[in-house]
Amino acid sequence: MNETTRTNRRAVVLGMTASVAFGRHALAQGLPTLAVTKDPSCGCCEKWIAHLRENGFTAAVTEGPVNPLKIRLGVPRDLASCHTAQVDGYVVEGHVPAGAIKRLLTEKPIGTGLAVPGMPAVSPGMEVEGMEPDTYDVILFAPGGRRSFARYHGATVT
Repeated sequence: MNETTRTNRRAVVLGMTASVAFGRHALAQGLPTLAVTKDPSCGCCEKWIAHLRENGFTAAVTEGPVNPLKIRLGVPRDLASCHTAQVDGYVVEGHVPAGAIKRLLTEKPIGTGLAVPGMPAVSPGMEVEGMEPDTYDVILFAPGGRRSFARYHGATVT
């Protein structure tokens, strides 16, 4: 093998490596960071954050009291869950799937944010092997009302 062939192979390998790294970086750059506030002892919140990261989001996590934040951000009490996030001017309350957040950021509907009230079985972060998944709604809420934004059966949009 001559020096030119080794140089060309090296350039191809380095170029491919840079493309993969840049592609991952570009994906992360394409989605805004979610500022997540959670209780320090909550395990399902950690699983939800892992779900976000697996789907290309970056999450900046703060541990501390969540209820004062929910009140300040206008989360209705009956939509409250165990963690609250903020992204691109919206509130994300509870176990909202990453796909619904991506849709929110693409469509930019008028509203305060999205919520999955309670902790539906098999919603992101609430996966339990062998448990039958719940059907649940992702609610778009605002001071003037609310509506179903998406309906899921486990991880599947219905």
